[in-house]
Amino acid sequence: MKVAVAKYPIQAPADFTAFAERLARLLGEAATQGAQLAVLPEYLSLELAAIFDADIRGDLHASLAATQALHADWMNLFARLAGELRLHVVAGSFLLATGEGRYRNRSYWFAPEGTHGWQDKLQLTGFEKATGVIEAGDALKVFDVEDVRAGIAVCYDSEFPLPVRAQYEAGARLLVVPSCTDTEAGATRVQVGCLARALENRFFVAQAVTAGIAEWSPALDVNTGEAALFAPMDRGFPADGVLARTTGAQAWAVADLDFDALETSRGQAQVANDRDWAGQGIPALQRARREPFR
Repeated sequence: MKVAVAKYPIQAPADFTAFAERLARLLGEAATQGAQLAVLPEYLSLELAAIFDADIRGDLHASLAATQALHADWMNLFARLAGELRLHVVAGSFLLATGEGRYRNRSYWFAPEGTHGWQDKLQLTGFEKATGVIEAGDALKVFDVEDVRAGIAVCYDSEFPLPVRAQYEAGARLLVVPSCTDTEAGATRVQVGCLARALENRFFVAQAVTAGIAEWSPALDVNTGEAALFAPMDRGFPADGVLARTTGAQAWAVADLDFDALETSRGQAQVANDRDWAGQGIPALQRARREPFR
């Protein structure tokens, strides 16, 4: 499967039509490069706050409320583009109202056939908790995509091994990570999380990122990091685990993910973290004891 992950520069669209036209061009570029799956970054829906007046786009709570009116257009847009381009599209994330002034950070996966699924973000960052209105999801999912089973870990979720391990044990061999980070430390944490999850589970990880500066937005103000595709650091794959990574103004990192080779490599692995995972669970390792020197 050829997968493209976006380094998406945040802009300020004049209206939804301008947003839609830009996404059509961008996803068209990925399709032209032969991608079967294109991954966009977390918080993509917040770019739409730019179409509202300054008092709305400059206030996160007002932006969240205002963008709800665009949710149906969002769903129609990505369903249409997935169908027209014959492309699976992970449309970053949409902050979706759940009632009583609460929102979930929801990542939608659109299939070319007109169907879709979603994964809500499970672990909230300090920023999200501080908003007082964003809540965590309560379900962990995997999806069948062509002949591949895949899961989504929204940004911070990629830093937690156990839910991702559950997705692996449910058959996932690809983890998709829409992300948005505003510091180099944050970008590094998510990248390290992606590399660690690829190592532990011996599967592929595809990370998309936001880029650039959006002074008009309290949530998308500064954006850092590079989009990348990761593999296990073992025989048959790059020693650093990086299959492809964006640089500079490059919009897409693209790589062919060979899932047959991935499965074959398990029998020739230098290490087998995925198979040896259960060794952590023996009773003697569940609690460390203080041992005095003798």
